[in-house]
Amino acid sequence: MKIVIADKSHSIYADIICKTIEEAAQVRGTGIAKRQPEYVITKMENGNAVIALEGDQFAGFCYIESWGHGKFVANSGLIVHPDFRNLGLAKQIKKVIFEHSRAKFPDSKVFSITTGLAVMKMNSELGYKPVTFSELTDDQSFWKGCQTCKNFDVLTRTEQKMCLCTGMLYDPKKIEEPKSKKHNYDNKTWTRLKLIKQNMFLKKEKK
Repeated sequence: MKIVIADKSHSIYADIICKTIEEAAQVRGTGIAKRQPEYVITKMENGNAVIALEGDQFAGFCYIESWGHGKFVANSGLIVHPDFRNLGLAKQIKKVIFEHSRAKFPDSKVFSITTGLAVMKMNSELGYKPVTFSELTDDQSFWKGCQTCKNFDVLTRTEQKMCLCTGMLYDPKKIEEPKSKKHNYDNKTWTRLKLIKQNMFLKKEKK
């Protein structure tokens, strides 16, 4: 099994990817937006997708979407072919597409909306936090993509404030800022902190 960054040579799998996504939506009976082969191919040609293959057989797929002039990105269309489910492949694909997103869009917030508990768990392990829809992108191009979901009427009735999906967000600034602050201390600061700790230890010893 190999998971690679997709390119135009993988466009031959676009039809089966879209068919697998549509069939999964029917089986689950929950909101999964439909995708068109042309759209999937565009993602491949732009280097914004990953595909899992067992030899020449399609096994799984996921792609990156960018919204709000690059302020937000989302990993969408995560799907595993029925022949390769329950093997942990979805988790592997999710990790690869997440790392690819962080490499291509290092300053962007990565978000997800999903009804799947498995996806929520994978998101949490990667550092996503549950958030309200108001903290996600306000780019209407994204929300229009929900029109093919069976629950779209819920989203419109609530003025995009909530739906059956759970919103999750990975904010690189909030995740990485504490680490950068730690390394920003100069030698004088570290020496001072060390002396403070030593004095605290000596006071405890005297007591």
